[in-house]
Amino acid sequence: MNLPSRIPLAHLPTPIEPLKRLTAHLGGAEVWIKRDDQTGLAGGGNKTRKLEFLLADAQGQNAKTIITGGAAQSNHCRQTAAAAAKLGFRCIVVLRGDPPPKFTGNILLDDLLGAEIVWTHDKEREEVMQEVFEKEKASGSDPYLIPIGGSNKIGAAAYADAVRELKEQLNSPLLFGDVPNGRGVRGEGFSRICFASSSGGTHAGLTVGAKALMPSTEVLGISVDEPLDVLKNNVARIASETASFLNLPFTFTPDDIHANTDYIGKGYALMGDYERETIRLLASLEGVLIDPVYSGKAFGGMIDLIRKGVIKKEERVLFWHTGGQMALFAYSDQLR
Repeated sequence: MNLPSRIPLAHLPTPIEPLKRLTAHLGGAEVWIKRDDQTGLAGGGNKTRKLEFLLADAQGQNAKTIITGGAAQSNHCRQTAAAAAKLGFRCIVVLRGDPPPKFTGNILLDDLLGAEIVWTHDKEREEVMQEVFEKEKASGSDPYLIPIGGSNKIGAAAYADAVRELKEQLNSPLLFGDVPNGRGVRGEGFSRICFASSSGGTHAGLTVGAKALMPSTEVLGISVDEPLDVLKNNVARIASETASFLNLPFTFTPDDIHANTDYIGKGYALMGDYERETIRLLASLEGVLIDPVYSGKAFGGMIDLIRKGVIKKEERVLFWHTGGQMALFAYSDQLR
């Protein structure tokens, strides 16, 4: 795996923990968690790994301004703003919709981190991002445009490399010294990796990394917004581009991508009873916080698959926590 240049930004390796109380509560598969919510960078999250590669590419192009976009409570935009501040880039984030009456959650952090916020109002987000890019280019600010979620071959390469990190952790006697007898992880790995999937970069990177290094492990992305055919096609495309970028002899079709779209609920960034119950269950049993937009939906989906026996009792499953807890504060009135 020939990785591109990177700038160290994340606190790596992120921990792996057994969720012993949750496993006992569910009475099903043994559940573990990979804590990419602890990557650092203004609250952490999965985008920090991607930004190590993306901002190295930006530096290599002598960029001065970083432009990206997302939803109003975008974790990606918050981490991009933090990385830009740390490395001395100017940062512009394009957020969907209209400004709220009060800044909270990730919007507040974008502002604190010094990002200029541009709202799309009734225009398409990608259209506004391109307009901002062209304006900055014309002004001579040397902009670098990062796609939604950092989801391209450069960003996804970070999650192919993250599988290497995971494999090294699985062989660490120090990490698993207190694992109870019966289903210890070391040397055996996980039957599945579950996580929230949306823009597809993390999903694609994990798919590439697992095919190269952990081929017996299923990479199961649980969609938080995209329909199944759209998600699979997007992930297959990014995965194929990423494998080529890393000089790996793989190509992917939609049939190679494992995904579930049964837990989108009311829609993107809309919280219902099952997201609320999942957030409260994990917090009360394990002291782990997840958000209603991404991991709340995906973790709830994984729990349901365990309860239904789709994920079987004899399995050992890893949930890859991609972060997002900062958005909890924007949903405080819906969590009680």
